[in-house]
Amino acid sequence: MNSIPSSELIINGDGSVFHLHLKPEQLADTVILVGDPGRVETVSWYFSTIECRARNREFVSCTGVYKRKRLTVLSTGIGVGNIDIVLTELDALANVDFATRTVKPAHRTLNLVRVGTSGALQDHVAMGDAVLSEISIGFDGLLNFYAGRDAVCLADYEAAFVEQMQWSERLPAPYFVAASEKLVRLFADIATAGMTITAPGFYAPQGRVVRLPLADPLMNDRIRRFAYDGRTITNYEMEGAAIAGLARLLGHEAVTLCHIIADRVHRTANAEYKNDDDDRSLTALIEQVLEKVIELA
Repeated sequence: MNSIPSSELIINGDGSVFHLHLKPEQLADTVILVGDPGRVETVSWYFSTIECRARNREFVSCTGVYKRKRLTVLSTGIGVGNIDIVLTELDALANVDFATRTVKPAHRTLNLVRVGTSGALQDHVAMGDAVLSEISIGFDGLLNFYAGRDAVCLADYEAAFVEQMQWSERLPAPYFVAASEKLVRLFADIATAGMTITAPGFYAPQGRVVRLPLADPLMNDRIRRFAYDGRTITNYEMEGAAIAGLARLLGHEAVTLCHIIADRVHRTANAEYKNDDDDRSLTALIEQVLEKVIELA
């Protein structure tokens, strides 16, 4: 088998992968992905035992045990560029022999569960709700750099979206990817099913105006009206589509659940979403996710 050059997959002197600073034996089969590095402590607080911790830049991780289930929780930071790093390096930890720099003959499948925050685009999705992204829409263009992109994307949705949105040729070609069917079934009873946009920024790419005007002021109006196969677009976030797309290309199971902290229709937001005493807080969603992931084989 061909050896992967050191310039393509950088391995640190201690045997850990370049950005994540994790070693292959430190990775659990189920990984909870969070954006905020501080949220790793929130999740790992529930672990009965801690096996290891790692930290490099925004990539903070902890592997431990929750109710006899070995888990890794890892922060990705913000944005799709970081997801390209995280998914590639997680897969390398699982499926590359670091000693020989070759792909292992037996594929190891990871369960990847993103728990994050989001802004709602429809009236039926309220602040405090949790949305389960059955389909994710990438505005970032990341997946278009990878061979096999068409095999994992929903071409009919993409064509309908480009037509209904009058999509500008100046913008990256949008991609639509379905979440893992297994993980959607697992979390279906704790969240509202949705179709979620992954934006490459927080402000203009999500239709926000502070001082700079938008190239397309009516984009969000058309997004709210978009409908295909009985589905509408429910919310915005910044990582899920890249996770879903790369996971499918690499042979992993992935899903995104988001706690709604902003109502983009009525232009309101909740900055206190981390309140642990609220049964509709992000912490409450994390607790529900932990109870669900222990059911995974």
